[in-house]
This record gives sequence, structure tokens and C-alpha cells, in this order.
Amino acid sequence: MILKILMLIVFFGVLIGIGLYCRKNATDVNGFVLGGRNVGPWLTAFAYGTSYFSAVIFVGYAGQFGWKYGIASTWIGLGNAFIGSLLAWVILGRRTRIQTQHLDSATMPDYFGKRFNSNGLKVAASVITFGFLIPYTASLYNGLSRLFGMAFEIDYTICIVIMAILTGIYVIAGGYMATAINDFIQGCVMLIGIVAVILAVLKSNGGFLEALNGLANVTDETVSSQPGVFASFFGPDPLNLLGVIILTSLGTWGLPQMVQKFYAIKSEHDIKKGTVISTFFALVVAGGCYFLGGFGRLYDVDVASVGFDAIVPEMLSRLSPFMIGLVVILVLSASMSTLSSLVIASSSTMTIDFLKDNIIKNMDEKKQVLCIRFLIVVFIAISVVLAIIQYKSSVNFIAQMMGISWGALAGSFLAPFLYGLYWKGATKVACFASFIFGSVVMILNVIFRANFPILLQSPINCGAFTMLAGFVIVPIVSLITKKPDQAIVDDAFICYEETTVVKQTTSLGE
Repeated sequence: MILKILMLIVFFGVLIGIGLYCRKNATDVNGFVLGGRNVGPWLTAFAYGTSYFSAVIFVGYAGQFGWKYGIASTWIGLGNAFIGSLLAWVILGRRTRIQTQHLDSATMPDYFGKRFNSNGLKVAASVITFGFLIPYTASLYNGLSRLFGMAFEIDYTICIVIMAILTGIYVIAGGYMATAINDFIQGCVMLIGIVAVILAVLKSNGGFLEALNGLANVTDETVSSQPGVFASFFGPDPLNLLGVIILTSLGTWGLPQMVQKFYAIKSEHDIKKGTVISTFFALVVAGGCYFLGGFGRLYDVDVASVGFDAIVPEMLSRLSPFMIGLVVILVLSASMSTLSSLVIASSSTMTIDFLKDNIIKNMDEKKQVLCIRFLIVVFIAISVVLAIIQYKSSVNFIAQMMGISWGALAGSFLAPFLYGLYWKGATKVACFASFIFGSVVMILNVIFRANFPILLQSPINCGAFTMLAGFVIVPIVSLITKKPDQAIVDDAFICYEETTVVKQTTSLGE
């Protein structure tokens, strides 16, 4: 116990120290929200990866989907790496950085407002962002409950409050730069931790081949009558597995807290390097988490009574005290990094896109930064209250809101954002149509889930459906509605035509 507590004290001390050190970079909106658009590839790539993967992935999703699909759940991690990271950087990275700087936008709603010349679009996007990020944040704490119950004999509520306060301190003090530096440290912990945990778990089961053989002997007639299905290439349910891959991989392209990382990157060279680093990080962390979860059926867990969240903690409970301490810091790192990203995205969105000019007139830089810091406190407090309510009562919908939040946010924003970067014909009405469809369908899925088609009753599949539907809705509505003002469109796209002079080591001269 002393060892585990000392490890936590050192971990928290480093995070707070970095937050206080970065105060000088957080004096204006650009510095607080984007780190002055001067963040290098390692920090940006790790900030992207640590915002992507949280305790929900490590404890909740890895346990749930590993139980459902066996070793085939590793495909989810590979999808996260190659679709959610590699393709996202290649397709979105450069164009997002160029156009958002040209339009002087610091958030995704602000981008929509300036790209389509619509204040209503900006306000609508900010409300959707803030509304659906709160339950997402509350769900982060769920993955910690059983781990802290396993490792420490203290009330889970106290753990939530301590984690929230410490995250708030370094985010409020240092803004995005403190978050990025801490994300790098937390990312290193995650990389080392997940590799160590996988090796320890496999060793406890007699090694990889022995563990795989044991998984092949597991049978569950309620899932599939085929022998060895949990050790097979595509698992017992490839179609639903594909839905999970689409939501958790393609979904990141439309999440404000993820896309915002591209706003802050420094240079072309950094984008290329960041692409490689981010993909490697996702391969190890996401691939490792889902690979580990795939062996969950080797453990005696009564899922019907204790739930999927008990699977991974049960796998880890037999490890050494040092390994358990490392796992706790690993999950804390994953959760705090994602939490810091979410609170900056939500508070900056509410301040810049909703309160400024709409509610509060003549809001200067100092007032904006002060308001962002205040809303960080509010956002964390609300999410903590929701998490405690969920933990103390039988209310389960908050835990399920992770999938709902991803589906609503990505279903609303993914298609309009991508078309906005690449297509001059997209209209603001089409964006509104995508916003309404994505958010309303996911809300209806919560309320009337039993009335949905069987395939879409799962929030995961429904979220994937809303994202893909957006790619059809935006072009169809754009073609039948009023064309955008040509001058506004040309101004948004002229940044791609500007000449940039580079050294011959980058490009050969004519």
C-alpha cells in the first residue's frame, strides 16, 4: 500500500509542477487554448493519443468487447491506429491547420461559424459540444471505480474528487501547453504500462500460445455454437464488430477535442512526424488494450451480475503490488489526459462560441481566459456529480453515454467538417441538417431504443450509422439548398493556394 501511494504522490506532483510552470504560456486565448499554435510533433501526437484512449477504453470497452468477440477484438485497436490515427492525420491534419489559422478559429464551432458565415451554426455546434461532452466526461470515472476498489481501501468518491481537483489545477494554471506536456508524460506511462501488463497477464496464463489455446477451448452457446470461436480471426459476430470499429475509429474525425489538436501543430515537418508517432502510439495502446481484453474469458467473472467493467480488474487483481500500482497510474494517466482535453474543448467552446458576443458583449482577452477557467471548474464539478450519482445509485444510463456522446458528436460534426475542408459546395443548411440528424437520432436511441431496428438498438451501431449518414445528408441537402456566397467560399479556400518557399531538402527546385 505504501508503494502504491508513493507512486501516486510522485505522479501527481509532476503533473501539478508542470501546470504551474506553464502559467506564462496561458495569458491569452491563443496561448491558453492552442498553446500559441507552436506545439511540436511529439507533444501533439501524444496529446492526440492520450485524448483518444481513456479508462473507458482500458477497463470498459476492452473488457466488454474482448468478452464479446474474443481475440478478434484486437481489430478494434488496429482500426483505431490506422483509421482513427493514421488516416485522420493524413486527411485532416494539414488542411485543418492551414484553414483554421487562415480563418482565425480556435474551436470547431468557431470554425463552422467562420467557414459558413453563420453565427447560428456556431452557437448550435457549441451547445451540442458542451451538452454531449459532459456525460462523456462522467463516463471516464466509471473505469476507475473497480480498480480503486481493488488497489486501495478508500471510498471511490474521494478518488473521483481528488482526481478532478488535481486535473483542474494543472489545466487552469497552464492551459493547453501544460496539458500537452502532461499528456506526453502520461502517454509514456501508458506505453510502458500496457506492454508490462500484457506480458504479466500472458505469463500468468502460461504464455501466449497456452493462453490462446485456453481461449480456443472456451464455449458459450448463447453466443455461438462454433468451437474455438473466441480465438478465431473475426470472432463470433463480425458485423457488430465492424460497427464498433467504425464508431471508435472514424468517430475521432468529428470529435472537437480530437480535431482541435491539429489547430495547434507547428509545421509541415511536425505533421509528418506526428502522423508516425500517433499511429505507433495507437497501435501499442489501443491494440494492446483490446488484445488484453480478448483473454477475459479465461477468468471466472459472472458478467450477468457484476457487469463487463469487472473483467479487466479481475485479470489484474492477481498481479504483484508494483504492477497493480503501475496499472492504477496507467488508468489515471489515460483518464486525466482525456479529462483535461475534454474540459478545455468544452469550456473554450462555451466561452468563445456561445457567451462571447451573444451573451456577453465586448469580451476582451483577459475576460475570455478568466471565463474559460471558471467554466473548467463548472464542467468538472458537473461531471463529478454525475459520476458519483451513477456510482452510488442504480442509474446506469450515464455509463452508457460514452457511445451516445461519440455517436452524437461525430454524427453531427464529422461530415460537415470534412466537406468544409475539401468541398466548396457545402452549405450551412446542410450543416444544420447533419447537426440535427446526428444529435436527435442518438437522443431518440436513448429514449426509444426498443423501437429501433435490431441492428441499430446498440448505441455503438447507431452512432456508426449517424456518422455514415452524414456523408450522404450533407451533399444531398447542399445540392437542393441555396448556394453559399462565392466570395466567402473563395476566401476560405484561398489559403490553400498561397505560395510557400521551402529548402531543397524538402522539395527539389524546378
